[in-house]
Amino acid sequence: MSGGTGGMFSGGSQKAFTSNLKKIYTWYTGGFLVFVVALTILEQMGLPRNWIGYVFLLATVGLYAGIGIMSRTSDAAEYYVAGRRVPALFNGMATGADWMSAASFIGMAGTLYLTGFGGLAFIIGWTGGYCLVALLLAPYLRKFGQFTIPDFLGARYGGNIPRTIGIIAAILCSFTYVVAQIYGVGLITTRLTGVPFEIGIFLGLGGILVCSFLGGMRAVTWTQVAQYIILIVAYMIPVVWLSVKYTGVPVPQAIYGSVLQKVTEREEVLLKDPKELEVRGIYKARADEASAKLKGLPGSFDAGKQQLAANVDKLKADNAPADQIAAAEKAVSAYPKDAAAAKAQWTKDAGAAARAAPPLRHAQAFPGKDEAAQDVSRRNFLALVFCLMVGTAALPHILMRYYTTPSVKEARQSVFWSLFFIFLLYFTAPALAVLAKYDVYSFLVGTDFSKLPQWVASWTKVDPSLLSIVDVNKDGIVQLAEIAIGGDIVVLATPEIAGLPYVISGLVAAGGLAAALSTADGLLLTIANALSHDFYYKMLDPNASTARRVTISKILLLVVALAAASVAAQKPADILFLVSAAFSLAAAGFFPALVLGIFWKRANKWGATLGMMAGLGVTFYYMAVTQPWLRSVFGVTSPIADNIWWGIQPISAGLWGVPLGFIVIIVVSLLTPAPDKETQDLVEHVRYPNLVGDTMKTLGT
Repeated sequence: MSGGTGGMFSGGSQKAFTSNLKKIYTWYTGGFLVFVVALTILEQMGLPRNWIGYVFLLATVGLYAGIGIMSRTSDAAEYYVAGRRVPALFNGMATGADWMSAASFIGMAGTLYLTGFGGLAFIIGWTGGYCLVALLLAPYLRKFGQFTIPDFLGARYGGNIPRTIGIIAAILCSFTYVVAQIYGVGLITTRLTGVPFEIGIFLGLGGILVCSFLGGMRAVTWTQVAQYIILIVAYMIPVVWLSVKYTGVPVPQAIYGSVLQKVTEREEVLLKDPKELEVRGIYKARADEASAKLKGLPGSFDAGKQQLAANVDKLKADNAPADQIAAAEKAVSAYPKDAAAAKAQWTKDAGAAARAAPPLRHAQAFPGKDEAAQDVSRRNFLALVFCLMVGTAALPHILMRYYTTPSVKEARQSVFWSLFFIFLLYFTAPALAVLAKYDVYSFLVGTDFSKLPQWVASWTKVDPSLLSIVDVNKDGIVQLAEIAIGGDIVVLATPEIAGLPYVISGLVAAGGLAAALSTADGLLLTIANALSHDFYYKMLDPNASTARRVTISKILLLVVALAAASVAAQKPADILFLVSAAFSLAAAGFFPALVLGIFWKRANKWGATLGMMAGLGVTFYYMAVTQPWLRSVFGVTSPIADNIWWGIQPISAGLWGVPLGFIVIIVVSLLTPAPDKETQDLVEHVRYPNLVGDTMKTLGT
């Protein structure tokens, strides 16, 4: 590669460059496997667990940092698009790592564990989206040949207004997405090292910045290839181990159906178990009591406080045993301090109604107590598939990757390789969910509380909201209804659930860290590039030097990273919701404008501008009035049920934004003047690879 410094990934012809890459990453893969084996041997010789965690963290982040340093550059083409020399195979691998974020690596199998059939919407939507990328966008954007998605919008629709809306949309969806990745980084770093969650976030942030700060897209690309190798090895080992343990077959993707049948049989037993019914009854009583107190506020707060105080006085008057009096006084001190605190506590307790419900059957499609509920479940499934597919095809950090290939042909091939490398993990996730659920249902449920496995204590210590097991009915035996497990830990806890050496737990955590870091790198670069290239260079200072543009991008990347880390430290929502929200925002903001911009010459500046604004606006509005934490931010007080449209959950808000975007672009474009001939020539050039028009010559590509 020309420009910049660092020779490991530069220089030579394209063919020699590709051959050199294959040798480098073959040696890298072998060295990584030797490293894991060596750590396993050291563990058996007595190496402490916390040392293993630190070694994995330091070794992997140090490796990524080394690649980032060797790939450092100040050349604009290298920094923004890796010199357009990334071969299709390696770009597919980098895209796979860029794509398989903390949501895919950590969250997807956990969602399948918790929701069963409903979780397949993520697999169908995310993989189906790449078909849209291949058919509708990737080759055409590569033919356009600039640096960013707002670049295309600015050139296609003419002027800075569409470009500005594109910048805002890119920042909005990418920032939402990167917060989820940094949250995942904090979670994994905490598990590896034992440091507090907030510190873990900023430790992981150092790993993110060192990869993308020095070398931009070039450093991010070669780091992502290395990260993909780690994450796919880390994901496969525990699943294959569980498959061998329970079926004797090392191909979990082909055999997990037999385990699913056993899970189904176990579900039928647990649904009728008297102890399970007892625990669910206790949760229902608690939820009903809390709901009644909520309805009686503020009077119920005062009445409860007086009742507890009177109980203490009565016990003292009756000379009750000291332990009874102490317990009554403890209840008084634990009572909420005021009506606001009582409302928060009782709202949380009312949520126990979900614990009172029978567990979802893993293989049941579109669950619901009646036909109407099943219909709502079906609509939400299809809406989520739609939003994830269209969002995939519009995510700027993914589309940017197809600017890095040497040609349009390799951009198409790159989509194929992306799908292949993503398929390896996505085809395995359902098997992991079923095997982990079988282990929990068959071996954790029914265990004596005095003999809980070590992994339970380990994960309870990391974050009680991720795993909690409480003896609700005081029988000393674990019931399924007493287990509250968060989807974000299923993958990370699988090695310990399977009884594998702790080294494999460290390996899986390193894989999750690689997934989160790789996506965070791409997202931060997208935001920084949108601000430095599209806003600063294209709109404020067109005469800025290359060095100045790259320097500003690096500064902005640092600022955005720190802002995202600060938000992630507040734990605003679970990883999967944040990621899915980013997909809806990207779908509504970009997809209609990109597709119509490529395939409809009549689409014009005002249609695209108003269409993007309308799509983003209605999508964000729907999230704001239906998602609890956003409702509190915007001061929405009306009941959530009053704001739900057609039963669609906020995770699929893009269902409203995408059609509206198409409608507004089409209607406004037809009511306003058509684009000029130069713009129409650009569309011809982008759509037909053999046509080289004057427009592209003027763009300098």
